[in-house]
Amino acid sequence: MGELEPICTIVTSVGTEQQAVEISEELVVRGLATCVNIVPCLRSIYRWKGKVCYDSEYLLLVKTRRALFPAVSDAIREIHSYELPEILEFPVANAEPGFQQWVISMATGVADLDEDSEPEVAFD
Repeated sequence: MGELEPICTIVTSVGTEQQAVEISEELVVRGLATCVNIVPCLRSIYRWKGKVCYDSEYLLLVKTRRALFPAVSDAIREIHSYELPEILEFPVANAEPGFQQWVISMATGVADLDEDSEPEVAFD
């Protein structure tokens, strides 16, 4: 088998579970991500506009093809409520080949137009 296309994990954080689900669903439905893990209960301490801030956040781990980073970044900025969202790409140096192929095959950059596949979502 030949070399597989590179994949990555893109990280962003959001302030609410609802926004975490909204961004995650949009990225998957738009074909920009194969999977998004939502990690709750982050504690963030940061400096913003001259003040030290303390917030609870949710971390999103977006699995996608490296070539889709610009489109994923644009989509996150379009939906995100933060003035300056964190959007970081972490290239995957090694992955289990079957998983890497799954990410490549599902993150096509083409929207999923199957309206019957809408997931049910429950919020905390």
